[in-house]
Amino acid sequence: MDLLNSTRLLSTNQSDLGSTFTRQVLPPLYLLICVVGVSLNGVAAWIFFRVPSDSGLVVYLKNMMVADLLMLATFPFRLAVQLGIGGWRLHVVSCRYTAVLFYSSMYVGILFMGLISLERYVKIVRHTSPPFLVFFLLLCVLPNVVLTSRPATEENAQHCMQLKTQLGVQWHRVSTFLSVGLFWVTLLVLAYCYTSIACRVYQSYRRVRRSSNNNSSSSSCRKSNRSIFSILAVFFVCFVPYHVCRVPYTLSQMPASGFSWDTCFLLFQLKEGTLFLSALNVCLDPPHLLPDVPNLQRVAAEETVREKAEEGVADHWTESESHL
Repeated sequence: MDLLNSTRLLSTNQSDLGSTFTRQVLPPLYLLICVVGVSLNGVAAWIFFRVPSDSGLVVYLKNMMVADLLMLATFPFRLAVQLGIGGWRLHVVSCRYTAVLFYSSMYVGILFMGLISLERYVKIVRHTSPPFLVFFLLLCVLPNVVLTSRPATEENAQHCMQLKTQLGVQWHRVSTFLSVGLFWVTLLVLAYCYTSIACRVYQSYRRVRRSSNNNSSSSSCRKSNRSIFSILAVFFVCFVPYHVCRVPYTLSQMPASGFSWDTCFLLFQLKEGTLFLSALNVCLDPPHLLPDVPNLQRVAAEETVREKAEEGVADHWTESESHL
C-alpha cells in the first residue's frame, strides 16, 4: 500500500484531512523543536537584551527574537490540537487566536530578517520603521481574529475556514496573497543584499591580498561568506517550500473550489510538512544571531561615545552663548 493510501486510514470521514503524518509524526517533532527552541532562544534573549538598543540593527534583532519567542508560545497549543487534547473547543481557540499569532509572528520575523539585511547593506534604515511595519502587519492580521466569529460546534470546529464569516473567508484569501507577496519581496531583498555584501567582502579581500600575504584576511573572508550563505540557505529551506504550496492550499479551502478530496488531502499534508520547516526556524535563528553579539556590543559602545561627544559639543556651545 502506498504512502498516500496508508495515511488515509486514520481519516474518519471525507471532511477529515488528518493522517498518520499529522497525528503521529509531526507532534513529537514539534515537541522536540519546542524544547530546543525554548532553550536556545532563552539564552539568546538573555544575552541580547543586555545589549543597549543604540543602533537599528540591535533593535531589529531584538524584535526578531521577540517574534521567535511568541511563535514558540503557540507550539503547545498546536501540539495539543494535533494530539486531540482539549477537544473541539481547543481547536476553536487555535483557529481564532493561537494560529493567528503563529502566522503573524512568522511574518514579523521574516520582515525583520529583510530589514536586518538592508541595515547591514546600506546602514541608513531609520529606527521608526519597525513599529510602523509591525502595526501594518497587525492591521492585516486582526480581521482574521475578528471575522472568525461564526458559532462554533463540534462539527465545524475541525476546519478553521468554516468558523469564518463570508467576509472572513474573502479576507483570509486576500491576506494570504499579501503575506506570500511580502515573503517573495523579502526573499529578493535578502538575496540581493547578502549577495552584494559577499561580493564586497571578496573584493576587499582581493585588495588586501595584493598588498600583503595576510592569512587572517583570507580566513575572515571565508568566514563571512559562510555566514552569509548559511543565512540564505536557512531562509530558503525554512520558508520557500511553505510559500510554494501556500496559495494552492488556500484556494483549495475556498467554498466551491473545485479541488478533489485527494488533491485537498495532499495539499494539506504538504502544508503541514512545510509549515513545520518554517517553525524549525526558531531553532536556527539563535546560532546565526549569537555570533553578532560582540560586534553589536562594539557598535553600541561606539554609539554611546558618539552621543556623549555630541552632547559635550552642544553643552559647550550652550555655555558659550550664555556668556555672550
